[in-house]
Amino acid sequence: MDTYEIKEVGNVVHYFTKINVAIVDLSGTLLVGDHIRIKGTTTDFEQTIVSMQIEHENVKKAEAGQSIGLKVDERVREGDTVYKVLPAQ
Repeated sequence: MDTYEIKEVGNVVHYFTKINVAIVDLSGTLLVGDHIRIKGTTTDFEQTIVSMQIEHENVKKAEAGQSIGLKVDERVREGDTVYKVLPAQ
């Protein structure tokens, strides 16, 4: 069984249902290609970041203090926590 660690990197503050995009306020750094887990009361799934935007501009990297639009694979809810999945050390 593979082992990994998770590090909190942000929280969902809004979700656009028709386009499957979550607005996330970041408390850490995220890159396109990072593997993340989104977890909440009724939400729990993992995905790889394929697309994220700041102010409608595609970005490859976003840092703490920024708000991003994140394309998500499943429905998320306001208050869900976003974690970066890291290999165990």
